[in-house]
Amino acid sequence: MKKIFCLTLLVLTLLSLPLSCLAASHPGMDVSDWQGYIDYTQVKNAGIEIVYIKASQGNSIVDSHFRTNYENAKANGLKIGLYHFLTARSVPEAEQQAQYFASVISGTSPDCKLAMDFEVFGNLTVEEINQISLAFLQKVQALTGKEVIVYSDASNAANTFQRQIADTYPLWVAEYGVTTPKTGNWASYEGFQYNDRGTVPGIQGYVDMDTFTDNIFLTSGDTIATPENTTNNVETYTVQPGNTLSQIATQYGTTVSEIAGLNGISNPNLIYVGQVLKIDTTNDISVVNSDKYETNHIVYTVQTGDTLTSISQKYDVPIRCIVQLNDIANPNLIYAGERLRLDLN
Repeated sequence: MKKIFCLTLLVLTLLSLPLSCLAASHPGMDVSDWQGYIDYTQVKNAGIEIVYIKASQGNSIVDSHFRTNYENAKANGLKIGLYHFLTARSVPEAEQQAQYFASVISGTSPDCKLAMDFEVFGNLTVEEINQISLAFLQKVQALTGKEVIVYSDASNAANTFQRQIADTYPLWVAEYGVTTPKTGNWASYEGFQYNDRGTVPGIQGYVDMDTFTDNIFLTSGDTIATPENTTNNVETYTVQPGNTLSQIATQYGTTVSEIAGLNGISNPNLIYVGQVLKIDTTNDISVVNSDKYETNHIVYTVQTGDTLTSISQKYDVPIRCIVQLNDIANPNLIYAGERLRLDLN
């Protein structure tokens, strides 16, 4: 009777998974600073094999948990993929963000294809979206020597990304509540994000759940080298009495999260006099006000007493959009002097 019960339980468990999970046999998840601290020992013991980690966003944002996630996942023997959240609005900016992504992930040794996450398009036309995507993908592959993959929901895979991209780059598709996802202009997929409200031991709260095929793995596991023309754009700054990260970020035209990520600072409120900080001056975020952006993009400087709620109400922008676009780890914690990009579409 006990054997029959266990066999029945196993069958029911398998039936609760997407059919692709049974075929691909590489259960995975994708994470960012939204998940906070992750116990990768528990994750590994739960059967997760692959974790895709957010590395960077836009022109100047490093995910604040990127290095911790990477190092701890590696230490526990998980296979790792890295992704960039693309916000470019022109081909030159796409190439600039590719350069930035390659710089952020230099020194790492990912196991899986590098991913482009491009899903917030603003007023871009389909043609512009594809030109920007192609420029980013080509540049990342050229700079890193690694294969790349496109992350997209099923709708954009069918209606936005065109055959030129689909015929050249593989697909990591997101579609929930189905066992077999639609792949649009792609003949197949290498990754399938089937749930955005998954639970995994070692993670507090929800996490995106995925399954991957064998084709997701890179053909080379070599360490990613630092792009040559980014090394001279990192300056150092010695913290002075009275300094805050917000003040320093404003001075250099960057963000608190960028400085924190580049220097491994877990608490942005805690820096000390004499501390030497690395500052990436490649992309001053003040360029958001230049002509290459639409007029519906602005940069807002946080004032004393501001909250994300008050800023959201003032500019009629959803809080979740502000959080996502600026890679804010804690929506309840913003700093006077911090500059936030707002998409007023």
